[in-house]
Amino acid sequence: MHTALCDELGIEFPIFAFTHCRDVVVAVSKAGGFGVLGAVGFTPEQLEIELKWIDENIGDHNYGVDIVVPNKYEGMDSNLSADELGKMLADMVPQEHLDFAKKVLIDHGVPLTDEDMESTLRLLGWTEATATPQVEIALQHPKMTLIANALGTPPPDMIKHIHDAGRKVAALCGSPSQARKHADAGVDIIIAQGGEAGGHSGEIGSIVLWPQVVKEVAPVPVLAAGGIGSGQQIAAALALGAQGAWTGSQWLMVEEAENTPVQQQAYINAGSRDTVRSRSFTGKPARMLRNDWTEAWEKPENPKPLGMPLQFMVSGLAVSATNKYPNESVDVAFNPVGQVVGQFEKVEKTSTVIQRWVQEYLEATGHLNDLNEAASV
Repeated sequence: MHTALCDELGIEFPIFAFTHCRDVVVAVSKAGGFGVLGAVGFTPEQLEIELKWIDENIGDHNYGVDIVVPNKYEGMDSNLSADELGKMLADMVPQEHLDFAKKVLIDHGVPLTDEDMESTLRLLGWTEATATPQVEIALQHPKMTLIANALGTPPPDMIKHIHDAGRKVAALCGSPSQARKHADAGVDIIIAQGGEAGGHSGEIGSIVLWPQVVKEVAPVPVLAAGGIGSGQQIAAALALGAQGAWTGSQWLMVEEAENTPVQQQAYINAGSRDTVRSRSFTGKPARMLRNDWTEAWEKPENPKPLGMPLQFMVSGLAVSATNKYPNESVDVAFNPVGQVVGQFEKVEKTSTVIQRWVQEYLEATGHLNDLNEAASV
């Protein structure tokens, strides 16, 4: 399991792991893959702490950082600072939405504090103004060699700045046309994410999307994302022209993750049909476990989700509560996960997952080789 992209990034296996947990980043990179830390939710000061810890524990291995700079969001043309933008957007959030979010949580027995209420109106990386300081922090760390944008094409000056610092730029897409915009802007690695994926995703299925994007942007390398949770699925991605796999959901189910046993059991209990693309947390369609929170925002008599980033300024209340009371808030928590959740049966060490995937990949490719040899006899 080795591609040209492995040589470019100095990794053993073309397995990229998106996670919000620094321990998983380190474990994946040490196991031969490439860990990527999701920066959304971290202030620049918090991100510096996380990256410093990664630097001290990852050894000679490299890693990446994932940011969120949407191509379209409320207030994007305001040219305000992060603090000014935050205040402007806070004034745009209807009190009705805040009251409704609070009621949903209280009705489910989730404790709320004044600090939780204040956290609802914070912007942590959902705009260019808030993501730019995160990029600056990331570029100060030499072992951080890749910055990925989860939503849309990064701004031209940001791409240039990252390139000038000697790092690579990646960006996710859900269609060939989006991939084309990335490539034309100078993005180094295109991540084609099918609709099965957890978090923000489009509507095109992975096995259809991947080869379309590969053809559209060749020779720019493509990573396949969406529905990958085994070595066989990585083999399928490489067979369709990808140079690696961008994975996320699996890393919720490893021992190094911050998830509690109660949260992980919810994933084990879920089937692939138990996920839904919902705007109820971020304002843009994102795949997550269907629960009482997502259902409440779908009812016609209740408020409708706001646009990005306003909706997260409302749902931040739920996210804050989830972090504080993870076991009490499962039914109303933000649980982004892909349809691959239906494959999860147990919690494993990160290194065990990587080793299993490599073995499954070898078995899958060996099976294809056997079929070819049999056909040629």
